[in-house]
Amino acid sequence: MTATTLPLVEQFQLGLDAPICLTWELTYACNLSCVHCLSSSGRRDPAELTTAECKAVIDELEQMQVFYVNIGGGEPTVRSDFWELVDYATAHHVGVKFSTNGIKLSPDIARRLAASDYVDVQISLDGATAEINDAVRGSGSYETALRAMQNLADAGFTGFKISVVMTRQNVDQLDAFKAIADRFNAQLRITRLRPSGRGADVWDELHPTAQQQRVLYDWLVAHGEGVLTGDSFFHLAAFGDALPGLNLCGAGRVVCLIDPLGDVYACPFAIHDTFLAGNVRSPGGFQEVWQHSELFTELRRPQTGGACNSCSAFDACRGGCMAAKFFTGLPLDGPDPECVKGHGELALAGVASGSAPRPSLDHSRRGTSGSRSVPITLGRPGTETRAPVSACNENPLADFVPAEQSS
Repeated sequence: MTATTLPLVEQFQLGLDAPICLTWELTYACNLSCVHCLSSSGRRDPAELTTAECKAVIDELEQMQVFYVNIGGGEPTVRSDFWELVDYATAHHVGVKFSTNGIKLSPDIARRLAASDYVDVQISLDGATAEINDAVRGSGSYETALRAMQNLADAGFTGFKISVVMTRQNVDQLDAFKAIADRFNAQLRITRLRPSGRGADVWDELHPTAQQQRVLYDWLVAHGEGVLTGDSFFHLAAFGDALPGLNLCGAGRVVCLIDPLGDVYACPFAIHDTFLAGNVRSPGGFQEVWQHSELFTELRRPQTGGACNSCSAFDACRGGCMAAKFFTGLPLDGPDPECVKGHGELALAGVASGSAPRPSLDHSRRGTSGSRSVPITLGRPGTETRAPVSACNENPLADFVPAEQSS
C-alpha cells in the first residue's frame, strides 16, 4: 500500500508539510480570569510579537498554504492591532477563526464580521445559565457573551460558534446549550477540560465524573453530526463507536500552537517546556520549526502505545490526550486520566501528591489566584470607562473596568 492510499488517520500520524489546525494566541492580556484558562492569561507580556512580526508569520502561513488559523489568547480582540491583523490575514488567503469572550463585539463590529467570507467567530460560554457560567468565567461574562451573540445574529452572521468547555457543573445543560445555539442560528462546539494552565488547579473539582463521561458520549452519538468537538473526546470512543472527527492526538502531526511570544508548542493544551519545539523568531521561522524541529520529528514517529497497547480499546481511543496525561503526572505512553475503562483512575492513585508537572508560564494578574474568577462590570455601549494602563500593559484592556475598580 502506498503512502497516498494509507487511511487518513495513518497519514496524519506521520505529519504533514503544514498544520491543518494551527492555534495562534496573539496576547496573554485578558479582561477575565477564567478558573480553567489553559494559558493562564491575564497580563500582557511586553515581549509579545509585534505587528510586523505577526504579519511576517502570516506571510509564511500563506506560503505554506495554511488554509486558516484559530486565533485566541488571552482575549485577542484587546490587541490594538487585532483587526489590522485579521484584515492582513484574509487579504493573504489565510482564513481566520477567532475565539472571544465577546467584550469587543459591538453591533458595528458584528456587521463588519458578517460582511466577510473569510472570518469565523467563536464565543466562549461555559454555562447555559449565568450562575454556572459566571462561577467559572467571572461575574457578568454570561451577559456579555449573550449580548455578543445577539449582535452577531442581528447583523445576519449565521453559523458562528458557541464554544463550551465541559465541566462537572454543565454536562446536564447540553440540551440547553444546543437550544442557545439554535436560538442564534449558531453552531455548538464543545471541548474537553484539560488540566492545563490554571485548569491544573481546578481539574479535580471540575472535570466530569465517570458517569457524566458516559452521558456526554451518548449525547454526542445522538447529536454529534451537528455539534463540533475539535476531536476533544476521542478517548470516549472506547465506549463503542468512534465519534465524528479524526479521533487522534494530532499534537505535532497536524496540530500546534504559536504563543504570543512566538514560541511554538506541539499542542494548545501543552504549554510546557517539554513540548516547546522552537520559536518563529529563529532562523527559518515557523516553517523551519514545523518541518524540522527535533520534537515534532519525534512525535511523528510510529508510536507503540505503551501500557495501553494491550487494551482491547486501544485502536479506538489510541491512549487518549497527551496533555491530560502529562499534567496529571501520568506517563505519555500510559492511560488517559479519564480512561473509560478505569485504567486512568488506577494509574492516578499511584501519582504522588504534588509531583505532576506545572505549566511553564503564568500570566495571571497579580493578586488573583488560579481558582478565583475576576468579576467585570460592563456598562451600556459608549458609557464604559477605561482603567489606567501600566507600562507592561500597552492598551490591553480598553473599554472595560474590573468591578473592584469601578465606582
